[in-house]
Amino acid sequence: MSDPIEAAIFETLAKADPKGVGGKSVEPSDVAKHIQSEQWQRVLPKVRATALGLMRQGKLTITKKGKVVDPSNFRGVTRLRLPTEAETAAALAALPPALADEDDGDFA
Repeated sequence: MSDPIEAAIFETLAKADPKGVGGKSVEPSDVAKHIQSEQWQRVLPKVRATALGLMRQGKLTITKKGKVVDPSNFRGVTRLRLPTEAETAAALAALPPALADEDDGDFA
C-alpha cells in the first residue's frame, strides 16, 4: 500500500473498528485530519476520491445515513467503513472482467 491517503483511511478505520468486522465507520474528514491536522480541508477531496476508488474495488464501503451509496451517483455527508463479505463480492462482480482478473495477485 504505497498511497499515503489509502494507508490513512485504513489506519483511521483500524482505530475505529479494531476487530475489522465492518460495523464502525469514520467520516472522511477524520481521515483528512489524520493526514494533515491544520489544513485538512485541502486533503478532503483526495480522501473522497481515494475512498471512491477503494469502494469500486470492494475494499471499502461508503454510506450515507447508514445506507450504502451508489458509487456512480452520490453527494453530501458520507461515512467510510470496511465492507461486509457480500458488499465486497458485489463490488468485484461489478468490475469489468479485465480488471477483475488483474486483482487476483498474478503479476506475470
